[in-house]
Amino acid sequence: MAGNRGPGRRRGPGIAPGEKLQSGIVKRVVKDIFSFYPVLLPLLLCCIVISSLISSLPAVFQQKIIAVIESSYRSGDWEGVKGEIFHYIRLLVGLYAVSLCATVAFTQMGAVVTQGTLKKMRGKLFNRMETLPIRFFDRKPVGDTMSLYTNDIDALRQMISQSLPQVLNTAIMVITVLGIMFWYSINMTVVVLLGVFLMFLVTKFIGGGSARFFFKQQQAIGKTEGYIQETISGSKVVKVFCHEKLCREEFEKLNEELFTVSSKANKYANVLGPILNNLGNILYVVVAIAGGIFIASGARNFSISGMDFSISIVIPYLGMTRMFSGQIGQISMQVNSIVAGLAGCERIYRVMDEQSEQDGGYVHLVNVTEKNGELVETTENTKLWAWKHPHKEQGTVTYTPLRGDVVLAGVDFSYDGVKQVLYDVSLYAKPGQKVAFVGATGAGKTTITNLLNRFYDIADGKIRYDGININKICKPDLRHAVGIVLQDTNLFTATVMENIRYGRLDATDEECIAAAKLAGAHDFISHLSEGYNTVIAGNAANLSQGQRQLLSIARVAVADPPVMILDEATSSIDTRTEAIVQKGMDALMKGRTTFVIAHRLSTVKNSDVIIVLDHGRIIERGDHDELIAAKGQYYRLYTGAFELD
Repeated sequence: MAGNRGPGRRRGPGIAPGEKLQSGIVKRVVKDIFSFYPVLLPLLLCCIVISSLISSLPAVFQQKIIAVIESSYRSGDWEGVKGEIFHYIRLLVGLYAVSLCATVAFTQMGAVVTQGTLKKMRGKLFNRMETLPIRFFDRKPVGDTMSLYTNDIDALRQMISQSLPQVLNTAIMVITVLGIMFWYSINMTVVVLLGVFLMFLVTKFIGGGSARFFFKQQQAIGKTEGYIQETISGSKVVKVFCHEKLCREEFEKLNEELFTVSSKANKYANVLGPILNNLGNILYVVVAIAGGIFIASGARNFSISGMDFSISIVIPYLGMTRMFSGQIGQISMQVNSIVAGLAGCERIYRVMDEQSEQDGGYVHLVNVTEKNGELVETTENTKLWAWKHPHKEQGTVTYTPLRGDVVLAGVDFSYDGVKQVLYDVSLYAKPGQKVAFVGATGAGKTTITNLLNRFYDIADGKIRYDGININKICKPDLRHAVGIVLQDTNLFTATVMENIRYGRLDATDEECIAAAKLAGAHDFISHLSEGYNTVIAGNAANLSQGQRQLLSIARVAVADPPVMILDEATSSIDTRTEAIVQKGMDALMKGRTTFVIAHRLSTVKNSDVIIVLDHGRIIERGDHDELIAAKGQYYRLYTGAFELD
């Protein structure tokens, strides 16, 4: 698993540096948000539109008022126009009140939509991860995965809550103001558009560099967090081998990479604002000069309204120019947040687009009872199980008793489709038999047990459980029928009782205690501060490795499967504890088909069948006495008085 990688191996399968965003990410994000809030989102957008339109209108009222004042100045009748001016002011105040209500409404709805979207996205991401095959987690660093839920989701939050509403608001205002500009003066609008085109070129040049580095920043954050997680998880290993200096050097490289791309991204972002502001100021001056020249020269005003050049046009035009250039600057300043958010979405969607674990099984594990010599399915918990096998062609259903009869016939397997790991592996385990796998690391022992659980699917051959091809058995039902004790224990932040019950959620307290006694864990649990109600956290770091393994064994014991896989189950337990566990294990294995992987040959001596593997091939098989008599590989290993590596 990725979490077991040593410090220094930091690159995961994420997006390669410099890789471009997939097309359609914005469309996909908007589509997802709309699916989450099909009613609230349109209301929110309506409020933004109302607020933006009203915010674009002050220049119109300014023009009207200045025109009235101009007219009164020429006529000398101030009293006659006073009422008209106050009418415009009252109307403007009323519109601002509506704008205020719309703004308050969309900010409140925006908070609901933003946080709700993040909640649903986290839920979708987590639910998707739960469907992914073991292969995905084998190749993806844990820290990089965690970064999806923290940095990438936070980047999405900022994009949804700030950047996208701001861009929409700005776009509406720009379009509205541009329309008003054309209404009043095409001449002046051309001057403004030339200045805006220059601002666009600057934004494209600087913003493009900023976007590229913000995208790399998200990747660098994921790699850095992945390395930190691995180093903290392996802190004891780091200290044992005195690799603190090496870890610091590795971290400094990653930290330096993050610093470099972040500083470049922010350098571009920080310089863009001042440049655009100054270009806006220059444009303001240019428009003022152009307006003065047009008025002084008596130039013809090309406009939709048909008005001539006057102060009542030029002064509002200056305000619109400031608003127009300012809104362009606002869009430019949101580029960074949008790109960071899109980079985060890209990483999230890449995980969501991973292919789920395939399960074409249609044979289910069901409770049965016996009536008139036949098995009949029942909803009661009879603790008598059978495989329900529907036969579509015949239109019939057969029930095969769950016994634990396992057969592998001519199995070939490769993890990556290139390098073959198993070659023509054939073996069988009758109900109640104990089968042991012996061989050096990499011989294929754990691989075989992974195939029994269908963590991976075989390339060729057949694996049958109670005579049924396991490809026909639904994976959850198959895994309920195959218990596994791993070498690496994983305990959750919960009570001891809840950790044991994890093996079967409907188990009673009495059944959990009985399982703990069977595994030999009851004694040390009784001496804990609160016994079975003791809360363990941090993967039970305060317990010894042996105690953690005993809880793991008890968890499988309460599941009560007919087939058990013990993958180095006692490798981390001392000799005295092993004797206690072995007694419980013998009781646990009684009547069950058991596959044992062990480096200690003493633990496999009493197996019914010992299979010796070498580079994915079975080279010897038989019981202990037969293999000793054959004087082959097993004999050399056993009499050599050393453990397998």
